Order: sequence, then structure tokens, then C-alpha cells
Amino acid sequence: MRRQILVVEDSKADLYLIREAISEAKVDADLHVMQDGQLAIEFLERVNEGVEPSCPDLVLIDLNLPKRNGMEVLRSLRANGICRDALVLIVTSSNAADEREQVKALGSSGYFRKPSTYEEFLKLGPIVRDLLSSLGAP
Repeated sequence: MRRQILVVEDSKADLYLIREAISEAKVDADLHVMQDGQLAIEFLERVNEGVEPSCPDLVLIDLNLPKRNGMEVLRSLRANGICRDALVLIVTSSNAADEREQVKALGSSGYFRKPSTYEEFLKLGPIVRDLLSSLGAP
């Protein structure tokens, strides 16, 4: 069974870069993309209700999202009975120290600040691969 990654990202350009980074790192996973925080929370609720097949192994969350922000998505994930232990990587343009502390307190597995160059963005791929590897065999 392939790894499942939930990507919560509203920027098409950043989503493209995330896909590129994951592909370049040869990560074998299915990506589920939600373009706003509300859709992500609803997806997680459907998983909890058994409507969606399984929890994501890893959730990539942008903090600056429409409808519900990334912090709300993370709080909802941690409150979700079935998926509360999923790994979370914050992928955001924000570099605010208080946000870093808040997401760490909520159990994020890492924080990746979106860089301004393509080459730097590709460094996200090995981080994703390493996080998934920490889970062992799928």
C-alpha cells in the first residue's frame, strides 16, 4: 500500500513546487490536495467517519489558507480521533517565531519555510522522504 500525503495549499504555484520536490526525491505516495482549510477539515472528518479510506501518513499544511487557517487545520487534525497521530510538516512563507512555537506545541514534525528559489524548494522532497521513512515500511 502506498503512502498517503494530504497537501493543504491554496497556491497553484507552490503546489506545483511541492509536487516537483516530492517527485525529484522519488517519494512513492498518493497526494490528496485540499485548497483551503475548510476542505481539509472536512476531509479529515470524512476519514474519521469512515467515508474516506484512510488517514494520511503525512500532512503538509500551509499556515496562510482561505476559509480556515493552517493552525485551525492542525488543531482539528490533533482532535480527530483516527488521524490525530499523523505526521505534520508545516510548509509556509511565514517565519514568525510565535507560529513556530504554536505548531510545535500542537505536535508538528517539522517546519519548512518556503524559499524564493526553485533549487531551495526542492529540498522539501528529502524532508518528506525522511519523515515517511521514519514510519517504517508502508
